[in-house]
Amino acid sequence: MPYAFDPEILQALMTLAPAGDRPPLAPAARGDWKALRANGDVGHRSFTAALPEHAEVDREDYSARSHDGIPVALRWFAPAGHDPAAAGPAVVFLHGGGMIMGSVEQSDRSIAAYVAGSGVPVLAVGYRLAPEHPHPHPVEDSYAGLAWLAAHAGELGVDPGRIALMGESAGGGLAAGTALLARDRGLPVARQILVYPMLDDRNTVPDPAQAGFALWSYDDNYTGWHALLDGKLGTGDVPAAAAPARARDLAGLPAAYLEVGGLDIFRDEVIGYARRLAAAGVPVELHVHPGCPHGFDLLAPGADVTRRARADRLRAMTAY
Repeated sequence: MPYAFDPEILQALMTLAPAGDRPPLAPAARGDWKALRANGDVGHRSFTAALPEHAEVDREDYSARSHDGIPVALRWFAPAGHDPAAAGPAVVFLHGGGMIMGSVEQSDRSIAAYVAGSGVPVLAVGYRLAPEHPHPHPVEDSYAGLAWLAAHAGELGVDPGRIALMGESAGGGLAAGTALLARDRGLPVARQILVYPMLDDRNTVPDPAQAGFALWSYDDNYTGWHALLDGKLGTGDVPAAAAPARARDLAGLPAAYLEVGGLDIFRDEVIGYARRLAAAGVPVELHVHPGCPHGFDLLAPGADVTRRARADRLRAMTAY
């Protein structure tokens, strides 16, 4: 059977056809991170603008210090009435954006939805973006957020033994990289929740069977990785904290939830990472959603597959 979009995903794609007075955004050329960032920011704003604000979720801004002493912005999302005296689980969340775009502010409503749906508070990390801040800054900023939450767990009502890492797309890759750093530095992590994560810088050569379905294209992937790795893309000098698929030893990592669309160019690298985690003795839950491209949940928030995926993510946020 040939590949095909999930019918509800296809319907959502059809509604994105530009209106007569609004020309389509031109695809960014390979390596043009400025155009890709501009296009991505426009698209992300359009997807999230219709999401509810979730006023029942409280927000408070904090700051951590990264490895180089630079402040990293943090935003704490907690259900209204969260009791700091009753220690429970928490999640460190890393937003998506191909390593070059996105922000906590842009993701505010979708993060609040996770908190409202799960009852679990979330610390979102405003990591620095490439190419202005290439590796190791994004993953070290992410680690700084994790370390900050561990250090402030008592005052925020968090059990330091029940802190999970969660991310979407580039944020999923950063969550996996942060889990590797935390393991090697002795900082406990209870779970990693990797939603269509960006794991492998070597995935830049188009697969003809998938290329026509890619909403995040192979050219886009090249651009994001090239910006992050500052000339090291595809070489033997890429560290595992930057591209977790490069890690040789996955033993001792926290239990992992992974999901990816069957039409996502990240599909094979996610499946491969899940297989290697399992072989290293790490408990793994993997979901591959047929007919779904990258970011399918933003594209079609009401689709059956999105509702199933969201329910699985909410369960993963509480089951540790």
